[in-house]
Amino acid sequence: MATLASLLILLIALLHIYIMWFEMFAWESRGPKIFGNLSADMFPKTKAMAANQGLYNGFLAAGLVWSLLINDGAWSQNVALFFLACVFVAGLYGAATVSKRIMYVQTVPSGLAIIAILLS
Repeated sequence: MATLASLLILLIALLHIYIMWFEMFAWESRGPKIFGNLSADMFPKTKAMAANQGLYNGFLAAGLVWSLLINDGAWSQNVALFFLACVFVAGLYGAATVSKRIMYVQTVPSGLAIIAILLS
């Protein structure tokens, strides 16, 4: 079970690295393609806001990767659980306010990782 938890943590960290890259560096170029329902003129206006959100996603990814590098098992689990809980709550909020799809992209995987840690 510990291997499954580590794999899920790594996948969630990689997802948040992608989100960080997208929001910080590709917001104006890829954003209109991904969010086709939004007006293209919104993306330059919201570039700084998206970059700020991307930075926070980078912090989540860094925390998750850090949890995998900690040698003490109890500390590793505690750090992982904290950052996974942050992802879980952010996913709930995003699903409630932006898109239900966020529930499946963030909340479900982080919830599964939390369960895998608690069962390991």
